Amino acid sequence: MAGAKGSTQATAGTRSGGTARARILNAAAQRFYANGIAATGIDSITASAGVAKMSLYNNFSSKAALVEAYIEARHEEWLGLYEARLAGKDTAGELVLAVFDAYIDHAASAYEHGFRGCGLLNAAAELAADDPARAAVRRHKEQVEQILAGHLAELAGPDRAERLAEHFCFLLEGAMVRAGLEGGPQRLLAARELAAGMLAGL
Repeated sequence: MAGAKGSTQATAGTRSGGTARARILNAAAQRFYANGIAATGIDSITASAGVAKMSLYNNFSSKAALVEAYIEARHEEWLGLYEARLAGKDTAGELVLAVFDAYIDHAASAYEHGFRGCGLLNAAAELAADDPARAAVRRHKEQVEQILAGHLAELAGPDRAERLAEHFCFLLEGAMVRAGLEGGPQRLLAARELAAGMLAGL
């Protein structure tokens, strides 16, 4: 996950290897997640990435463009966690719980300054209502709901799937907020248990 890894490993990994663009994006991800977008200046990102400021602007037209790239990268990372959790899963119920497992994996990662909740929601909270990056966060959350609806349709039929997916998302995202406040995955583990009980009743 972006921002995950111990501080020594993160700094070393940011400064060595990869393209300048990748190093800048990794550094931004670590700083945005740990300190927030508004509190993170361009100078701190370039220092962490080990690149000149001109290199950043050669790869990203503005800080806003870097924020948008960060949001896209975080969502792709979550999709990677989800895809990994699909291995060996066959039933629709298992596939629903794989979504919860991917969120748990996110929370259980070793972050430089501790787990602070969903990076996408944290970013959205700092952005203006009409910011394109905020709209991207909404699209990504809607995609998670659509994934759940697709699996739930196999269990409860298409007519009920959309409403059930909404309920599962309320459970999932609410647990993620509490987990972020508490700095660990316990609330998400409890949410998964509740979800398993709900699935058993379908």
